[in-house]
Amino acid sequence: MGDLLLILLILIITYFTGSILEKNHFKKIKAREIALVKKPVVSFGKKLTTNKKIKKVEFVTGEVVISGDYFKNFVSAFRNFFGGRMVSFESLMDRARREALLRMREKAKTADIIVNARLESTMLNICEDNSNNLIPQVAVIAYGTAVTYER
Repeated sequence: MGDLLLILLILIITYFTGSILEKNHFKKIKAREIALVKKPVVSFGKKLTTNKKIKKVEFVTGEVVISGDYFKNFVSAFRNFFGGRMVSFESLMDRARREALLRMREKAKTADIIVNARLESTMLNICEDNSNNLIPQVAVIAYGTAVTYER
C-alpha cells in the first residue's frame, strides 16, 4: 500500500510541476510571438515576387528539444495500452514547433522575410538511468532563407 501511495504522490507532484512549467513556457512563447508579430514574415513556400533589391541573404535555423514529464509519460503509456490519440504529447509538440520558429525568427530579426521555411520533427527516446526507463523527447528544427532588402 505504501508503494502505491508513493507512486500516486509522485504522479500528483509531476502533474502540477509539469503543468506550471508548461503554462509558464506558453506565456513566454506568446510574449515573444507578440514582440515579433511583424518582423520577419515567414513564408512556407508561397511564391513571392518583388522589385526590391536584395541586400543580404542568409540561412537561418532554430532548434529545440523538449522532454515530457513523468505524468505525460504515465498517461501516454496508459493510452498506448488502449490506443487512441496521445493528447498529452500534443501540447509538447505545439510548444516545440512554436519555440523552434521563434528561435529561427529571432536569429533573423533584421531580415524582412524568411522564405521557403520548413519544420522537421522527430521523437527521441533517451534512457534516463540504468533501469532502461525511456523519457520521450521531441526535437524540432525550423529553417529557411532570411532575406533583407535594401531600403
